[in-house]
Amino acid sequence: MNLKPLLIAGLLAACALDACAQAAAPRAVLVELFTSEGCSSCPPADTLLKQMDGKLTASGQTIIALSEHVTYWNQDGWIDPFSQLAFTARQKSYGERFKLDDVYTPQMVINGDQQLTGGNGLAVEKALAAETAAPIVSLRILDVATEGTMLSIKFAVVGDLPKQGADVVAAVAENQVTSNVGRGENGGRTLTHVSVVRTLTKVATLKAAATQTVKVSLGKTTAGAPRHLVVFAQTAGLGKVLAVAMLPL
Repeated sequence: MNLKPLLIAGLLAACALDACAQAAAPRAVLVELFTSEGCSSCPPADTLLKQMDGKLTASGQTIIALSEHVTYWNQDGWIDPFSQLAFTARQKSYGERFKLDDVYTPQMVINGDQQLTGGNGLAVEKALAAETAAPIVSLRILDVATEGTMLSIKFAVVGDLPKQGADVVAAVAENQVTSNVGRGENGGRTLTHVSVVRTLTKVATLKAAATQTVKVSLGKTTAGAPRHLVVFAQTAGLGKVLAVAMLPL
């Protein structure tokens, strides 16, 4: 896969992770990558996600990435250490929503609104360029505090929510991890992933603007690995992502 169009066309402009966090994210786009270390087609998509994460689209939206490792490749000789049934279930629900015959990897879902093959750089570029609508909902992370194995999160959602409501979801992710794959389609390779989700929790369903404090599990993480928190509001029923914010932990 040729990744140069994403870099040459100027779609993505540099934006440091900490600087993006300060922007509090009414202008952000969420990119979910469903991937697996057992899938030989996935490493190019992982690389593409790394190039995108924390950058700006042409319309000035920060790209906030989530790497969600699915489980259905685990029976082919390698158990992906980052895979979780929750991510497989989320992808299958997206598959039903998008009326797909079956789920697949690598798959990217852009703002809960578009799905495409995650390794197709030109298609990803086009999908990101289409996300230009002005946000009608804003989400801000007001405060976070670690309490043992839990994370306390105070957030505020402002704006006109859809009639069916919006689910607020919190993800704790490791910034970057490296894995030596021993078997399977990628056996013998060293793979690098960014924004690897360790916990993904629906913390609220809102019908109107609100400020809430919730707690989520930090989950299993790599010792000493930098982490960050992503909180997003998504139209109920795995619909369009209305707002997303990120904060380093």
